[in-house]
Amino acid sequence: MKRTTTAGIAAAALLLPLTGCGGDARAGGARTVTVTVGYQSKTINTVTAGTLLRSLGAFEHELAERGRKDGVTYKVKWEDYATGAPITAQMTAGKIDIGSMGDFPLLINAARGKQLGRPTRLVSVTGYNLRGGLNTIVTALDSTLTDLGDLRGKKVSTSIGSAADGTLVRALQRAGLDADKDIHKVNQQPAVGASALGAGSADALSQFVAWPGLLAFQGKARALYDGAELNLPTFHGVTAREDFAKKRPAVLEAFLRAQLTATAYLREHPVAAAETVATATGLPAEVVYLYNGAHGIATFDPTLQPRLVDALKQDVPVLKAAKLVGDVDVDAFVDDQYAKRAYGAGYGRRWPLAGAAPHSEVWLKGAERTEQFDSPRQALRYAAAHRDTVRAVYVPDATTGTLWFADRAVWVRDGGELKPFVTASVAARYTGAHPGARTLPYAAALTSAAS
Repeated sequence: MKRTTTAGIAAAALLLPLTGCGGDARAGGARTVTVTVGYQSKTINTVTAGTLLRSLGAFEHELAERGRKDGVTYKVKWEDYATGAPITAQMTAGKIDIGSMGDFPLLINAARGKQLGRPTRLVSVTGYNLRGGLNTIVTALDSTLTDLGDLRGKKVSTSIGSAADGTLVRALQRAGLDADKDIHKVNQQPAVGASALGAGSADALSQFVAWPGLLAFQGKARALYDGAELNLPTFHGVTAREDFAKKRPAVLEAFLRAQLTATAYLREHPVAAAETVATATGLPAEVVYLYNGAHGIATFDPTLQPRLVDALKQDVPVLKAAKLVGDVDVDAFVDDQYAKRAYGAGYGRRWPLAGAAPHSEVWLKGAERTEQFDSPRQALRYAAAHRDTVRAVYVPDATTGTLWFADRAVWVRDGGELKPFVTASVAARYTGAHPGARTLPYAAALTSAAS
């Protein structure tokens, strides 16, 4: 990947004097403006507004062009956080101009901004999943838990106020459980919760990307509940302080154009993008690709689709019940004027809406692209023929379409078909409804496909 121009811009930016957030400074008569961006490097479906965007230098490039028109030198200050809550705290303190976070934290961002007199606006989307597959509840690999009903009286780690917490609350409700009364909910940062699960001090972990996939890939956890079973859209988005947006609309539009550049790069070069994000975050590229790949769990499109805005409105009662927000005027919070100006006539029409079932994929070692297949059986047959060079095999859940690692999926043979499932509970429901269908280990599924 060629980075000469953007790398030079980024290097030059480091030499500029530090200024206050979104503020001005003068050095030798030249005006310098610093724009502070809060992002979550390991929440990898925000990469088009964070990690990948930063690695590509696309925002710095846009600002260099903007600066030549304005007679201003722009500098970008990137601040990395584990969750959306501290980004909101910094935004309402006037210290971050633009931030990215999940749908539930976005609502808290809107509520806190209004409450503290620092209103914010939702200006774009990063990654989304129309069924809710970005959040997963996992348990230890040797756990005896098999479904949500088994969580009664158990300790469950999550980040309260996060999208993953929302998934936990809703999933338990559908299972006839109360998240406040029937389980012991432990409020922890994702990394702390992952450690607690490994140490046995938590029985399950409900988290957002990329933690469930990472723990499954590492062989430290297995999926207990696929958030896509809720069939409710989940997404992450970009929020900006209203005062910053009004003072520097051209800068915000430059950010959104840069996000569009990063989105196009991710879609056109999914393997290279996964490798770039992996290098920047320390996450395995195989895990990044699970979420951000060509048929990954997350779909990337910056436009504010009505169905995602409607989903945000459905999230408000959940946060109100938890006393994390009061009323939130979602329509007032959503502001797509900057994106429409930034993208022009192509707004909302650049990419088709997601919805089709994803393909299965096999990633071979050293390959710059994956091999794609129409069925899991075809993918397994190919993987069996290339056992020594397989890096990862990805297959979609037979009911939800959620992509998962083939060697971490629960496999069912039903006649001549091989069907993968993210969780054992859904696989059990399938076999119960299909006489003759039987579960089988991954190795046996490979052998069956090869024959």
